[in-house]
Amino acid sequence: MAAACGGCNWLEKMIQMTDAHDPSATAPTPDAVPASRQEEQSAARTGTGFWQIAQSVGAGLIGVQSRKNRERDFTQGKPIHFLIGGVIGTALFLLCVWLLVQYLLATS
Repeated sequence: MAAACGGCNWLEKMIQMTDAHDPSATAPTPDAVPASRQEEQSAARTGTGFWQIAQSVGAGLIGVQSRKNRERDFTQGKPIHFLIGGVIGTALFLLCVWLLVQYLLATS
């Protein structure tokens, strides 16, 4: 948890030093999850943000979604967010097409 804040290495070192001098401190168990794995798990639980959803919906609408992003969406995202994003993205696309047609009809 201390490694998540970036500049908190001193806190982690202090905890290790305290544990080294404390005879009641327990040694780490072999089945303990490494710090990098814990960070991955916490990142996996955070979900997807607005811009990640917008990017995924846009890429999905034109058919160029990468495998990595698709897997991220299926593992971290909520389906309702992508459904709403897809409806909004489709509505914006149709609005743009309609405005283009209106412009072309008005200028011809």
